[in-house]
Amino acid sequence: MELLRALLEDLPDDLSRQVFTHASWTDRSSDSYERLAFLGDSVLGLAITAHLYPRLEAERYGAGRLTKIRAQTVSGSACRRVAERLDVPDRMRAVAPEGQGHSAVALETERVLSSVTEAVIGACYLTAGYERTAEAVVEAFAPELDDALANPVDFKSTLQERLARRGAIVVYAVTAEHGPPHDREFEVTARVDASVVGTGRGRTKKHAEQEAARVALEQLDGSGAALAAGE
Repeated sequence: MELLRALLEDLPDDLSRQVFTHASWTDRSSDSYERLAFLGDSVLGLAITAHLYPRLEAERYGAGRLTKIRAQTVSGSACRRVAERLDVPDRMRAVAPEGQGHSAVALETERVLSSVTEAVIGACYLTAGYERTAEAVVEAFAPELDDALANPVDFKSTLQERLARRGAIVVYAVTAEHGPPHDREFEVTARVDASVVGTGRGRTKKHAEQEAARVALEQLDGSGAALAAGE
């Protein structure tokens, strides 16, 4: 955490203020943390992926399992914990307009805290570059990464948490069944609004849903189309 904290302390004053400015506190969206969070989300995902890839043996950690570990490590609840260790609520109160600094609704929600964490990462990337920022990110998220490796969660839960940060929900539907009754395979789609974000097959509906969620997570982390659908 010390590396990310040090990069944060070295931010220019105007950029630091932007990182901790809620959109409701300014007439110009460009003065809030939102665009920085968009950038930081990508830097965070890449930093964790680049750290994991060479360190986990390919035979045990295929693309699907890596996706699951990464998604859990950078989840909203994980980002919130990092925000709390960075004293984000207090930092936001310090730059809040008079009368706004103690709004628990604005400063304590997971969505706000996770977005500000991403904004911190985005701002550090702009000022310190990728290598230093990635090193700081890996250190800051080390407890969350260790937890993801030791206590993995399921793909469906991870996907719903990621989408919930953007105010979206996922719905699963069986679209086809293949094979005889004793050897049935189910095909399931995961939809966000009207868009299909993942398709999976499995011997049971539950397994097919998990596979669809895994595919959706890969798309969410790797393509703008699925991200847009989630938003």
